[in-house]
Amino acid sequence: MDFRWKIKHKANPSQVEHLSQEINVNPTLANMLVNRGVVDFQTAKDFFRPDLDKLHDPFLMKDMDLAVDRIIQAVEREEKILVYGDYDVDGTTSVALFYGFLKEFYDRVDYYIPDRYKEGYGISEKGVKYAAENGISLVVSLDCGIKALDKIDLANTLGVDFVICDHHTPGETLPKAVAILDPKRSDCGYPYKELSGCGVGFKLIQAYSQKTGRNPASLYSYLDLLAVSIASDIVPISGENRVLAYYGLDRINNNPRPGLKALILKGKVEKDIDITDIVFKIGPRINASGRIEHAKASVELLLSKDLEGAIRKAELVEDVNATRKNFDENITKEALQMIEDRESLGSYRTTVLFKEDWHKGVIGIVASRCIEKFYRPTIILTESNNKATGSARSVYDFDIYEAIQECSELLDQFGGHKYAAGLTLAVGNVPAFQAKFEQVVRTRIREEHLRPTLEIDDELLLDQINYKFFNILKQMAPFGPGNPEPVFCANQVYAENVRVLKEKHLRFEIVQDGQQTRPVCIGFGFGKYYDFLNSKMRFNIAFEVRENTFRNTSSLQLYVKDIKFD
Repeated sequence: MDFRWKIKHKANPSQVEHLSQEINVNPTLANMLVNRGVVDFQTAKDFFRPDLDKLHDPFLMKDMDLAVDRIIQAVEREEKILVYGDYDVDGTTSVALFYGFLKEFYDRVDYYIPDRYKEGYGISEKGVKYAAENGISLVVSLDCGIKALDKIDLANTLGVDFVICDHHTPGETLPKAVAILDPKRSDCGYPYKELSGCGVGFKLIQAYSQKTGRNPASLYSYLDLLAVSIASDIVPISGENRVLAYYGLDRINNNPRPGLKALILKGKVEKDIDITDIVFKIGPRINASGRIEHAKASVELLLSKDLEGAIRKAELVEDVNATRKNFDENITKEALQMIEDRESLGSYRTTVLFKEDWHKGVIGIVASRCIEKFYRPTIILTESNNKATGSARSVYDFDIYEAIQECSELLDQFGGHKYAAGLTLAVGNVPAFQAKFEQVVRTRIREEHLRPTLEIDDELLLDQINYKFFNILKQMAPFGPGNPEPVFCANQVYAENVRVLKEKHLRFEIVQDGQQTRPVCIGFGFGKYYDFLNSKMRFNIAFEVRENTFRNTSSLQLYVKDIKFD
């Protein structure tokens, strides 16, 4: 991929010098930390030593008191409670967390996940009627509900109360629920706005525990689920999410629940698990059930009490995941061919594709795959229940949700975030939507949005790369959106000892005039550069600093992100 390198601006020199002296790090590290909002000893302490005692008071969230009081009332009156969640990773981890917590002390509780194909996203009419027909008087919805105005009206007429926990952007009108917990509400003063859906559910059980005097330690046993939701839903790993992800990863690596342990074994993750491992190895397996069959299987797996039973359930999920991969590969191939077949390919600023028989469960993945090849805001649509339903994915720094909102007169419903959204419309509206979306994006998007951007923290001299430097980088984890793994560049280097690995990867050393250090670089997929590197031609290289352990010996390696020749 042809990256545009964007080297971050140098931070305020006086702040860099002050931080460098206060926490005893070199100016390069201090500059990088200031650029990430770490400006003094206290913010450095909060960043490098996350503390659960510094989580925000959950009662700062609008309607939290109403939500907690309604749940307390339901428990006291022995009402039936239904925990209702979406079918993706955020939704299923939310349900497992909230249901698992309630079930510890209250028996009259059940959970419900809508069928992706029969009911679609969010709170469904079928789900509301299920609650009413089964004598359920309180539903707690997680990761959905903020736009379910008519469904909540229906619930109210049927005598079913709703507490909504969501993190998606609300519409102009809120549903008439008993309580609506969503930090993105315009009237909500909660200090941190970027919680996952599972994170909002966690704040509710935190508030319930405070109000009823439950031991907070029992809450923290659910942080492994919360870390999975934070990673998989691609929310920023900053502020409160950073604290929750830090302790959630610690739990996953040291004492994971049986369901997650079984998934780790299936994913063959043999090192300490990080955010990337969750995104690529654990999350997709949890997601597979909801994509191909029914997400209830994933919730059952996450709620497993013993490893043996969890492994059996994980094997079923693994089979479904294999099917998902097959659909994903075939549909991606079709979609890429459709893009290439378009006339005037270069003139388009968007990709909007529709095919009635594409599998609904993988269209979000296919949208991401299309962006990897053709870097444009992308929407993949298929037919479901006589409607066109789709998943949208965006490119760096372009708000696809706002662009879709501009086309709302053509849509039945839509929802989502800056980088990902879902939408439903009449099949007959697809051509008009394709045209309108292209027009809207064309007026908003800039040329730099249409070329993938590689953000680089700073330029390094090779002698700066040592274990003292790396050990501080390592403490900056967990990495993810809002706190990306640091990327550096070294300029005017040349390669020696270039070797090809498995016909498409490269291993080589780089040399820089005046520097003693000759780091080993690993370039996955960089085989095409073999002749250039072997010719001793000078180049600039962008990389992450990693540790490689082989036969109990550890050394630093550079993981190549991009190479540019003058």
